[in-house]
Amino acid sequence: MSRLHLSEEEMKAVLDEIKRLNPSPGGQIDDSYADQAQQVVPDFVLEYENGELILSMPRFNIPELRVNRKYSEIMETGKYSESKADKEAASFVKQKIDSAKWFIEALRQRQNTLYSTMKAILDYQHDYFIDGDEGSLKPMVLKDIAEITGFDISTISRVVNSKWIETHFGIFPLKYFFSEGLENSDGEEVSTREIKKALREMVDNEDKHNPLTDDELVDGLSAKGYKVARRTIAKYRALLDIPKARLRREL
Repeated sequence: MSRLHLSEEEMKAVLDEIKRLNPSPGGQIDDSYADQAQQVVPDFVLEYENGELILSMPRFNIPELRVNRKYSEIMETGKYSESKADKEAASFVKQKIDSAKWFIEALRQRQNTLYSTMKAILDYQHDYFIDGDEGSLKPMVLKDIAEITGFDISTISRVVNSKWIETHFGIFPLKYFFSEGLENSDGEEVSTREIKKALREMVDNEDKHNPLTDDELVDGLSAKGYKVARRTIAKYRALLDIPKARLRREL
């Protein structure tokens, strides 16, 4: 401002303009169309009707699979000669029928695993799925769902890391609903997601001329009933992509 003889308003206008610029203007040239146009197709659809949550899996409503009747009858009746060629043909057909039955059963088990996992998450976070209020999200880890479903934690992890659900308040990856827990001032366990939301709100509403330090954020959250250490605030800031106080200061 001193060197360029700018007023505070002019300086602020220039900074606002710089913030909108792309520091790497050629960075998108090598991106393929597919990378820029990725779409999420939900694996589950949740509807809320007449006070009831209704879960469906439209992507997995595939036609019923069956083994070809002609080949299965050949194996069941044993209507084939004892020639070497017929025996080899019968052995080939049996092998393929066994593979087909295994494939059909694998699909059924997969669909059951997906549905059971999502249903357990719905039951665990029932209050949240009514209106989508993050404050209703309870602390939940993979082990909680594994204990409910009887599946291995590794199985729950695979489902959570690759599936999405469409709800009446948005589309979310299943891993979004998982979080650790911390105690509040009343000794109740609350989701870390709820604390992150409170942290974000404090930063959004702070005086940008004098942004809150981490110590002040600790005090602010403490006043709201959340017992959080300073190092935890720094960790959550990083996760939420919130810069340090000095980098949030504006003119």
